[in-house]
Amino acid sequence: MSKPGLFDEFPEVSAKQWKQKIQFDLKGADYNDTLIWESLEGIAVKPFYHAEDLTGLKTFCLPKEHHWKIAQSIYAGDTKQANQKAVDALNKGAESLMFIIPNKDLDAKSLLANIDLETTQLHFNFDFLALDPIKKLLAFLEGTKNRSYLNIDIVGNLAKNGNWFHSLDKDHSILEEIYGLTKNQNTISTLCVDLSLYQNSGANMVQQLAYGLAHANEYLNHFSNIAPSAVKRSFPITFKTSVGSNYFLEIAKLRALRWLWKTVSSAYGISNECHILAFPSKRNKTLYDYNVNMLRTTSECMSAILGGADTVCNTPYDGIYHKDNAFGERIARNQLLLLKEESYFDQASKVSEGSYYIESMTKQLAEKALKLLKYIENAGGFLSELKKGSIQGKIKDSATKEQQLFDWGGITLVGTNKFQNAEDKMKADIELYPFVKIKPRKTIIEPIIERRLAEALEQKRLDDE
Repeated sequence: MSKPGLFDEFPEVSAKQWKQKIQFDLKGADYNDTLIWESLEGIAVKPFYHAEDLTGLKTFCLPKEHHWKIAQSIYAGDTKQANQKAVDALNKGAESLMFIIPNKDLDAKSLLANIDLETTQLHFNFDFLALDPIKKLLAFLEGTKNRSYLNIDIVGNLAKNGNWFHSLDKDHSILEEIYGLTKNQNTISTLCVDLSLYQNSGANMVQQLAYGLAHANEYLNHFSNIAPSAVKRSFPITFKTSVGSNYFLEIAKLRALRWLWKTVSSAYGISNECHILAFPSKRNKTLYDYNVNMLRTTSECMSAILGGADTVCNTPYDGIYHKDNAFGERIARNQLLLLKEESYFDQASKVSEGSYYIESMTKQLAEKALKLLKYIENAGGFLSELKKGSIQGKIKDSATKEQQLFDWGGITLVGTNKFQNAEDKMKADIELYPFVKIKPRKTIIEPIIERRLAEALEQKRLDDE
């Protein structure tokens, strides 16, 4: 039913009038000190946003046919067990599979048996870099029209572990061969940029975006030099992202990521979209009062969906201290199924478009990240800044600031630094070591270390049990 002029009887209210009304209701309290807060990215967040905030603002829209898929992560140490688990996950609602491949003994036929390769999206995370296993995988997938993501990230491995898989030259040589095998197959994507490393180690959102795009630019530069025609035709890339608990800013972060990719890739003549694979953050997950992790992951998956992620892979609420188990994985998968099938989030990925607040945050994050990206490129590029230790130092500064906020209660993790249950005991339930492991070894650069906010507090509580 048409409702023309529904609000005609109400006068328009300007942003200035809203602010004046708020200031009156504050009864003398300072508007800026009371209601405006600053994010870790240095963005001043206002108490309200108005249509005037969109005046002259370029907004960003997702592709018309955008949809998101529910992914299940599966460790493929034992091929047959992994296959059984994959088939079961698909029968119970998963739409995409993410296989973690720990060694070179990859039997693709056995791993992918009884899986409909026409409809099931596949992600692979290789714990190694070798040509032959990937060649065999590609040969098996040939002609199936399967949508696959190899997620190879040699720069990400360097940043995380401090070393190349083999060496700079050999890693790039293997990557070039794999890229050469897939560049003419529009259903297979080779490259990945792992932004989750930066988020889980304490980088703020501007840093995550800038470092992720500078990281991607290393690949763009490399392949535009060795195969410029191939790059200009298409350059499929996956951004692996972690989503934290700052609900609206995380939505804006993913939107800004896709916008920034379009900006950077267009400079190389590339027009294809990126693929965003999103996970809940590890940084705010807790050992004590672990059921709260379900609330955190639900909120974070919602941010990922509304931010435009293409694939969302939830993590079990007990994943930091329990080995893989059917109950935790079922709960994680069902959280996404409830969002998609009962909460209409299958239709919700575009609802943030036009939101005064989110559009404003998207623009500010994108502008700040682009400024930092330009600084990195002018300083010699991402690899150069990694070798100098500049990236690591900036992330440490941001992580320290966030840790200090957590330590004095400026960041609340319910059940951990606020509202603790003194009767909660965890020592007997720990199957996996939930803290950073320090292994002294020789590296060519300082690695970027992922660390949860609650680790020091939890270690003390375990010692006191």
